[in-house]
Amino acid sequence: MSLSERENYLRTVKMTGPEWIPCTVSISGASYDQLRDEVEDVMARHPILFPGFEKGQRDYDNWDFGPGHRAGEDFTDAWGCIWRSDIDGIEGVVINAPLADWDELATYQPPDPLVTADRGPVDWDANRRSIAAQKQRGELTAGGVPHGYLFMRMYYLRGFENLMCDFATADPRLQELIDMLVEHNAKIVGQWLDIGVDLINFGEDLGTQTASTISPRDFAKWITPAYTKLIKPCREKGTLVALHSDGYIMELMDEFIKCGIDVINPQDLCNDIDALAAEVKGRMCIRLDIDRQTIVPFGTPQEIHDLIEEEVRKLGSPQGGLELLCGIYPPTPAENVDALCGAMEEFRTYYW
Repeated sequence: MSLSERENYLRTVKMTGPEWIPCTVSISGASYDQLRDEVEDVMARHPILFPGFEKGQRDYDNWDFGPGHRAGEDFTDAWGCIWRSDIDGIEGVVINAPLADWDELATYQPPDPLVTADRGPVDWDANRRSIAAQKQRGELTAGGVPHGYLFMRMYYLRGFENLMCDFATADPRLQELIDMLVEHNAKIVGQWLDIGVDLINFGEDLGTQTASTISPRDFAKWITPAYTKLIKPCREKGTLVALHSDGYIMELMDEFIKCGIDVINPQDLCNDIDALAAEVKGRMCIRLDIDRQTIVPFGTPQEIHDLIEEEVRKLGSPQGGLELLCGIYPPTPAENVDALCGAMEEFRTYYW
C-alpha cells in the first residue's frame, strides 16, 4: 500500500525509507503575471505536482500581489520598515531603518505576534482550526515564522552597513536587539507547538553568491545561540525544524547542525552539488532549491532534465533525505517550466 503524503514526507526527513522524493514547484506572482494561460496549461498537464489545480481561477487583471509585492506602492510593515518593489509579484526591499540610531532602541516597541503578523493581522484561532482540519484529512501540518525573522530583521531595523559594523565592534546593544527578536519569534513558535504541527519552517537569507553574509565566527557568536533558543522547544516536543536560506551557506552548515536543524533548504549551483553531497548529505535532509539563475530560466529542456537527474543521483538515496523545490521567476519560459515538471515526475521515484 502506498504511503500517504504525510508519512512519505516524514520518512524522507527522518531517512527511514520513503516511496518518492517530495517535489514542489512554486510559481511566483511575477511569473503568473508574465505567462498567464501558458503556465496554467503546464500546471494542468502535471497533476502530480499541482493536485487539485483548475484553470481559470486567477483574475490576472485584478490580482492582489500582496503587501510588499506591488510595484510602485510603498508598504510599511508592523515593525515600521518601509518596503518598495519595482515588479508586481516580486518582494521588494526595505528602504528605511527604524533603528539606524541606537538611541531609538530604548523606546522601540516590537509588534505583538499574538495580534499582528509582519504584514497584517493574525488569527491564531483560524490557524488552529485549519491545522485541525488538515490533521483530520491526514495531511502534513506545518507552521513557521516570517521570512527574515532574525538576521534579516536585524538589518531591516538597523540598516545593513550599520549591522555589519555592529558585528565588527561587538556593540553590546546588538545582544539587546537579538534578545528582543528571539522573544518575539519564541511566541510564534510557541503557538505552533501548542497547535501541534509536524514541522516548523524558519527562513532567512544568510548568503551572498560566493560567501556567507555574516562570518562563521560571528554567526557562531551571535546567531547560533539565538537559533538554538528558538529550536530547542521544537526538539523537546519532537517537532521537525526546517531552515531556508538563499545564497552560499556551506560555511555555516556545522552551525545549523549544532542548532538542531532537521531540514536545510540550500540553493543548488550556488553551494555546489558535489559539496552538498560530500558535506551535508545524510546529516540533514536537503530540501534542494533548484537553480533559478541560469539553467531553469535560460537553459534547454535537456539541460533541465540533466540537472534534475544529476541532483537526484548525487543527493538522493533509498533511505530518503532529499526534497526538490523550485521557484519560478521571470524570464523563465513556459516550456522550461514544463521540462522541469516532467523531469521531477520522472526522477521522483528513481530509487524505488
